[in-house]
Order: sequence, then C-alpha cells, then structure tokens
Amino acid sequence: MFDIGWSELMVIGVVALIVIGPKDLPEMFRTLGRFTAKARSMAREFQRAMESAADETGLKDVAKDVKTATSAKSMGLDAVKDAASKFEAWDPMKSRPSLPKGPATQALADAQAAKAGAASAAANAPANAGVAPQPAAAPEPAPASEPAPATAAAPAQPTEPPKGDA
Repeated sequence: MFDIGWSELMVIGVVALIVIGPKDLPEMFRTLGRFTAKARSMAREFQRAMESAADETGLKDVAKDVKTATSAKSMGLDAVKDAASKFEAWDPMKSRPSLPKGPATQALADAQAAKAGAASAAANAPANAGVAPQPAAAPEPAPASEPAPATAAAPAQPTEPPKGDA
C-alpha cells in the first residue's frame, strides 16, 4: 500500500522509540491499531452500502444483460473467428480430397453417360434421317477402382434459323 520495506519500518520504529520513549510507545501502537481497525471497518461498511444500493437499483442485472448481449458468443463472432482461422490455415497447394469411389459413383457416371448419349442421338436424328444407323460397340466394363470417364455431350443445334432484318 505505502510500499514500505522492512528496513524503512525498522528506521521508523527506532525514531519512534527515541522520540516517544519506551513508556508511551506501547500505548501509541495500541491507539494506532485501533485507528486502522476503525478505518478498515468504515471502508468495509461503505463498500457494503454501495453494493446493496447497486443491488436495489438493479444495476447488476442490467450489467449482466449488457455483458451477455455484447459477448462475442451471442453475437456469433466466435463462429466468424473459427471460420477465419480455418481459412488462414487452409493451404490451396495441398492435395484435394479424393471423391468417394464405389458402386454408387459408378452407377451415377453410367447414368450420366446414358443421358449424354441419348441427347446426342436425338440431336443427330433429323440430320441423319436417311442414313442407316451404325451398330454401337459394347463398352468395356471399367475396373471398380477407377470411375468411368464422362462423355461430353454435343451442343444442342437450333431447330429454326434465326430471324433476320431481311
């Protein structure tokens, strides 16, 4: 509190012993002790009175509500902080996770290939109406560990020519 060390206390005690004298020194320390005890009790009483006044006015409840309303968690800032830390930790040079390979993936690839084949056949049908269709070769089954390559669909041809200014 006063930042007084043992050596300073010793000097003060020796000076008090010389100035006050050995007879009156114990009585002076008792009086000083009573004074400090009374000052401490008054400070505690004042503090309790201020706390009870704050409780009566509802100040603690308001402070608690303000604290919860402005907390980072209630505002969603903790989620933003987590997302930002994940973004900062992300390395685009690392390998990308591989897609799951299995029977469902193979079936989906086959279905997409069939749709693309049907769409290209429908697009070529009016142009090749008089030509006999060529037999399609049977596709070889792909190994289970590799997905089937997707065939590129031909772009759709316009059915009517664009109308011009002529």
